[in-house]
Amino acid sequence: MAAPLEGILVVALEHAVAAPFCSSRLADAGARVIKIERPEGDFARAYDHVVHGESAYFVWLNRGKESIVLDIKEPGDAALLQRMTARADVFIQNLAAGAAERAGFGPVALRRRYPRLITCEISGYGDEGPYRDMKAFDLLIQCEAGLASITGVPERPGRVGVSVADIACGIYAHAGILQARYHRERTGEGSAIAISLFDSIADWMTVPLLHHDYGGKAPERVGLRHPGIAPYGAFATADGKQVVISIQNEREWRNLCEKVLERPDMTDDARFDSNTRRVVNRPALDGEIAAIFGRVPYAELLSKLREAGIAFASVNTVAELSGHQQLRRVVADSPTGPVDLVAPPIRWRGEEFRVRPVPAVGQHSRSLREEFAE
Repeated sequence: MAAPLEGILVVALEHAVAAPFCSSRLADAGARVIKIERPEGDFARAYDHVVHGESAYFVWLNRGKESIVLDIKEPGDAALLQRMTARADVFIQNLAAGAAERAGFGPVALRRRYPRLITCEISGYGDEGPYRDMKAFDLLIQCEAGLASITGVPERPGRVGVSVADIACGIYAHAGILQARYHRERTGEGSAIAISLFDSIADWMTVPLLHHDYGGKAPERVGLRHPGIAPYGAFATADGKQVVISIQNEREWRNLCEKVLERPDMTDDARFDSNTRRVVNRPALDGEIAAIFGRVPYAELLSKLREAGIAFASVNTVAELSGHQQLRRVVADSPTGPVDLVAPPIRWRGEEFRVRPVPAVGQHSRSLREEFAE
């Protein structure tokens, strides 16, 4: 089977995380992605050097792309980028606010020249409102959108441990581009898409926001606990390993009490006979469970949870993820050697994913300049 996006040309004037995430997933699906880089390269190349000299972020988000170095303030390079864009199906950019427009690559100008083009702008706060010109990075958005206020332990807010605002925005950009392709197939017209990091996380914050707006109180920070379901949290075993259990209904609660805790009397306890009451009485509930789990070795507890049909997870380290039996891997070539990456989540049954290389800075500059010459 041919790759779903084979034959699609994407020009990406991109850096950092959100836009490269989007374009990397288009590349994984077979699109040809031309990445425009500054002479010094995408600054994400220098975030770290942990992957035998390469940046972890860069090798993750730029496999399967072609790299060309351009200075779009220079007339010749700007003209070359225009010629590339004239042939493109999709144009993605996440430059600073107003930079693309000043260089002649704003969505209005591009769509006027190329009506079938799909443009995708990625920004921190969008192009409207009082924050439109503010710089925005992942942690700043986590804080501004309230995510940090409900993340962490009760004593202090915390950062989600991955670049969740960038990733959310990249996912929405990817979905928007695919929707625009369907629209173009039906109408012959391109589209101008705009996605911001703030809007992306604000959408993900809908449930806490509704609790605040309609219930009068946002969820509290509860660490490795669920704010509205109990028991749903982490407990230590006799040998120190933490296990998270999740009870979703009263049948599961009875199974936990009878088959794991071996305390069937707890199902009749007025403090614990509904989820609402269990949440209100969480300290007492968690104390009962912690005392029992703390006497059971990790392997024995997991066996009992499985037999009882209770949902659970181990609180693993990154080292334990690296050796996890469920983790799927792919190997990508990079300028400094092969990189063992996580396999893409989307699988096509019966098809093997072929990962394409991570480019060096400007690796394809000469061939692309020849291809798109006047």
